[in-house]
Amino acid sequence: MVARAALRIGLTLAAALAAAPVHAQLAKELFGAATRPSAQAAEPIGSYAKGCAAGNVALAETGDAWQAMRLSRNRNWGHPQLVDLVEDLGRHMDAFGWEGVYVGDLSQPRGGPMTSGHRSHQIGLDADVWLYPVNDVTLSRREREEISAVSMRRAEGAYVNRNWTRGQQELVKRAAEDPRTARIFIFPGAKVQMCEDATGDRAWLRKVRPWYGHHYHMHVRISCPRGAAACVDQAPPPPGDGCAEARQWQQNILNPPPPDPNAKPSPPRRELRMADLPQQCASVLSAPSR
Repeated sequence: MVARAALRIGLTLAAALAAAPVHAQLAKELFGAATRPSAQAAEPIGSYAKGCAAGNVALAETGDAWQAMRLSRNRNWGHPQLVDLVEDLGRHMDAFGWEGVYVGDLSQPRGGPMTSGHRSHQIGLDADVWLYPVNDVTLSRREREEISAVSMRRAEGAYVNRNWTRGQQELVKRAAEDPRTARIFIFPGAKVQMCEDATGDRAWLRKVRPWYGHHYHMHVRISCPRGAAACVDQAPPPPGDGCAEARQWQQNILNPPPPDPNAKPSPPRRELRMADLPQQCASVLSAPSR
């Protein structure tokens, strides 16, 4: 039965590839149709928001200290180093006093643009980890579809609310201290609060960057693994702990600057087509499944 389902999916993807020149097709439709990773060595290809991923591996749906959420999305795939980091986070939080972590989207089986949601998460190096204080890692598949994440913000993200505890800071800090981590995105109020509360070595704060949303989860991004020649790293964060920048974000929320009367409206974002992605991504799509 599984083999038949895989065959149907393969035929669907093959039909899509044959329907029009590959370079002209919407990349999200092709990568969204792939339900299994390619049988290739693990390799991130391109940049975080314009690329794909060969040889992704699955974060186990349930582990000793984590659970993958929203399983219907089939986005619990990533580079082995990302999966290992997420598992390490879960075990650390289990030792800290939580039962582990709930994990949202990583990447699709072959990476690439997603059919909905993220613009990044395309090369298997991004993971959303819930800020939820986990006390149960035995949720059913149905419960993982229905449970709601918990917001940590108030005042539109300028401050944390009462749900924010030392546990959330420990989670963010642990992820930031991992040498594989390049950046962590979280709402501005959380970064400001951590700037106020951090003691001792504050170097980890540099990786924690304020960004829109991200009050239900933190977005962990790891660097291109060594030897991944086709992977494009993001420029490193500016020097320093980034706290002044976060406080400026906070002030801009509380006292929004007047709009620039000369600002031109941003053009609508164009959907990525296969021609926009690195050439290797066509090979990732056509490779046999693992």
